[in-house]
Amino acid sequence: MIINNHRLHIEVHGFEAAPAVVLLHHGLGSTRAWRAQVPAFVEAGYRVLVYDRWGYGQSESRPHLDVPGFETDLADLYTLLGTLNIQRSALIGHSDGGTLAIYFAEKYPDMVTCLVTVAAHIYLEPKMEPGILGIKGAFEHDERFRRGMQRAHGSKFESVFWNWFDGWHKPEALDWDMRPLLAEISCPTMVIQGEEDEHATPQHAIDIAKGIPGAELWLEPGAAHMLPQEMPAIFNQKVIDFLRVRDHVTRDV
Repeated sequence: MIINNHRLHIEVHGFEAAPAVVLLHHGLGSTRAWRAQVPAFVEAGYRVLVYDRWGYGQSESRPHLDVPGFETDLADLYTLLGTLNIQRSALIGHSDGGTLAIYFAEKYPDMVTCLVTVAAHIYLEPKMEPGILGIKGAFEHDERFRRGMQRAHGSKFESVFWNWFDGWHKPEALDWDMRPLLAEISCPTMVIQGEEDEHATPQHAIDIAKGIPGAELWLEPGAAHMLPQEMPAIFNQKVIDFLRVRDHVTRDV
């Protein structure tokens, strides 16, 4: 589908009349990252939209990312929902996808029924620098990591990585801080993070939950950054339970 003059790979699963859930992948991810979630959410009674953001997966290549502001990604999501006639949806975002979801919920409150963030970032903390450099080392030297990137992104896997690394490693990102806008988010929110996340301390998730009025906080002991992939059964059930209270969906997983 052509969205804002570039091609995006989009998948829609479930019944059209069901409550909509949008899954937003992490900074090096694609639709493949949600393969343990899509069938569970469809079975639970949701219409699930999952897509490769511009520059990722099967979507069109991209010269650079607009991080940390995600301006182009925000415009893409807004246009995509309008094109699919999805007036309101739940947003579930992992890492960069979680940050994008926070921005969207603040900017378009009438379009978001509820918000789930997983290992999202709202500022840069000291722990993130060695984490970013560690991923760079893995990309340059770990063949298994490189094969995984190639499976997710095909021939453009190298540009995907360097767009992400260059975007987050630039000096101006050090002054970025989303905390002032969190109080403007009015939808029900669940904030999720693994206590052993290698890219952020638990305080990061605590700060997000404190900043969003009424937000629920789930810190999972022993889990790292990739919690939806590490613990899919626990993740799916907890998030579905959170959504059901608000959407009155009663089908069993």
